Amino acid sequence: MGHSVPPLSDKSLLKSQAYVNGEWVDAKSGKTFEVKDPSTHQLITTMPEMNREDTLAAISAAEAALPSFRQTTGRERARMLRKWFQLMTDNADDIAKLITWENGKPLADAKGEAAYAASFFEWFAEEAPRTYGDWIPASVKGNRVYTMKEPVGVCGLITPWNFPAAMITRKIGPALAAGCTVVAKSPGETPLTAAALAELAHRAGIPKGVVNFVTALGNTAEVGETLTSSPTVRKVSFTGSTGVGRLLMSQSAATLKKLSFELGGNAPFMVFDDADLDAAVAGAIASKFRSSGQTCVCANRIYVQEGIYDAFASAFVDKVKQFKVGGGYDAGVTHGPLIHGRAVAKVQAHVDDAVAQGAALLVGGQKLPDLGANFFAPTVLRDMRPDMQLAREETFGPVAGLFPFGTEADAVRAANAPEVGLAAYVFSRDVGRVQRVAEALDFGMVGVNTGLVSDPAAPFGGVKQSGFGREGSKYGIDEFQVVKMVTMGGMGGPLQGE
Repeated sequence: MGHSVPPLSDKSLLKSQAYVNGEWVDAKSGKTFEVKDPSTHQLITTMPEMNREDTLAAISAAEAALPSFRQTTGRERARMLRKWFQLMTDNADDIAKLITWENGKPLADAKGEAAYAASFFEWFAEEAPRTYGDWIPASVKGNRVYTMKEPVGVCGLITPWNFPAAMITRKIGPALAAGCTVVAKSPGETPLTAAALAELAHRAGIPKGVVNFVTALGNTAEVGETLTSSPTVRKVSFTGSTGVGRLLMSQSAATLKKLSFELGGNAPFMVFDDADLDAAVAGAIASKFRSSGQTCVCANRIYVQEGIYDAFASAFVDKVKQFKVGGGYDAGVTHGPLIHGRAVAKVQAHVDDAVAQGAALLVGGQKLPDLGANFFAPTVLRDMRPDMQLAREETFGPVAGLFPFGTEADAVRAANAPEVGLAAYVFSRDVGRVQRVAEALDFGMVGVNTGLVSDPAAPFGGVKQSGFGREGSKYGIDEFQVVKMVTMGGMGGPLQGE
């Protein structure tokens, strides 16, 4: 089934090459891979299938650019980021069209992402001049001790397809603000948004070699291993699955890199009897079904206290029945396709497993082949149990499983059971309960009476096997800096002439 694609206002933002050392380049091998529209399976364009040799060239470009770029002042870097932010804002509609084209999310969602992505450049433009050190009172008489924060060096950045713009800016923003140069591995499924950002970096006057984009789909593992094994790359920031995070961490051990990983989630969404039911339903809808459930912080397990379980399920299903699934550009569409066939198969497996073990299917539960191969109906299951696949694994699709619970302790115990701990959500009007539960949850982020926690001002990241390090916020730039201590001896004593 065809879906019309609105043309870009600025056609020069659609690129079919990678961006290295300030130039648009092909893979040295000449190989390419196809970028397809997940709604229609139609070819959009091809991109360079880069390998180790291409990646090493990008690392060399970043290494050559580092000495001069790290000497720029924070204010100079702030102006570069501010200019890049302004260009993203001016071209937000085209960026959104590219996101929808290659990722599939509805255009309204894509416009939200374009603005959110730009906000990280704005935020870190404001942080760049404010990387303060400390003056430390020394224990030794006559010594003076101070610290300064310096850029860690060349950074390798690896980002996923589910937020083709925001995951990139959330890493590049603080890296550049700190004075680092970067080699970014574009998501194989969604490299076009990254290429548009590279074009805007070029226009913003970011010096050559400071920002490099390497593209690969089949060679993704090779590119990743090149970044992790290179002694030149001093820092790797990765967003993706826990399994790949483990692999990258082991590969980085030989060179003892600084790492920050934002890995898998399995977010619990807890609704207590005293919650505002309408607000809880709206929050669960926003959290669970944003981008058709393909976000690392989307509600995966929805725990509802027994007193309002039936009422919540009924109201929740009513909202889901109002969704309109279709191509991301089509008028009125609220939810688009999944990214590829493997994602559809996983979602179907989770639904089938739950139903086979006694869960009740309230709405959805099936593929939508009339729309296209990657479409799956928004689904709600009730009477879920902790041994079902959906409870134990991140579904990453439009399936909401409702679990009943009795007490606060029951809910927290169930919420904390998985090995991951990224985001959790709590809905209650009891301020004491909110505080108790938020403190007891083993997660890096807790949303209270809201289903959306993302904000450039807020630190984003997890605990346990959801990774370490924080992105965004005042903490985000720390991940791209090292602290240098200077001790000056012989500084005390009386003034000369006294």
